[in-house]
Amino acid sequence: MFLGKLQSIARLCTCQSLWLTFALGGFLLPSVAQQSAPAVVFTLDFPGSEPDHYVITVPESGSASYDSDGKLGPGSAAGDPFHSDFNLSEAARTRVFDLTKRAHYFEGQIDSRNKSLAFTGTKTLIYKDAQKSTRASYNYSPVASVQELTAFFQSLSNTLEFQHRLDYYLRYQKLALDEELKKMEELSKSGSLGEISAVAPVLQKIADDPTVIRVVRARAQRLLQLAGTGGK
Repeated sequence: MFLGKLQSIARLCTCQSLWLTFALGGFLLPSVAQQSAPAVVFTLDFPGSEPDHYVITVPESGSASYDSDGKLGPGSAAGDPFHSDFNLSEAARTRVFDLTKRAHYFEGQIDSRNKSLAFTGTKTLIYKDAQKSTRASYNYSPVASVQELTAFFQSLSNTLEFQHRLDYYLRYQKLALDEELKKMEELSKSGSLGEISAVAPVLQKIADDPTVIRVVRARAQRLLQLAGTGGK
């Protein structure tokens, strides 16, 4: 009888152990897979600029994210950190990873080390996948692929900072939307904005809001067309 109880306890422990292994595996496997997915990260730290710090993360899936300490206006105090999740277009995603490959995944020295050049912020490029994790920081890089990546990420930051302000103005200061969208149109014409489609949701809200004046809604609609969404 005593032996039978021991055997029952042993079977129970074995079942519990198998269940625990299965349950943990169910939670851990997606996490490991997510960590091993290729991703490119760009950061900029430039005290005195606006924003003076931001981070853009581009996974291979295209579900990107942006974090910054950008202010809502020249006279405004630093507020809560700004975060945005957005989808990068397939063309942009392909371009980022192609340039990263051409830059040898940022291995080795990519900074010019020219001390006579003006300081334009500390930029860092990071690449991560299941096999490697590399990073390189620079003020100016003579590497053509790094220059292209830098220009792309900086123009993308310009676009996403507009999202930050437009979201705020739409809720609290609708009269400021016209000037902001004018600036956005001007920068888009000069090629200083990247991936306008990343901020399409807030542009669509403005275009659809009957409490926003017609000229502002028309500007938002034109920007949606530039983004390739065309609106609803």
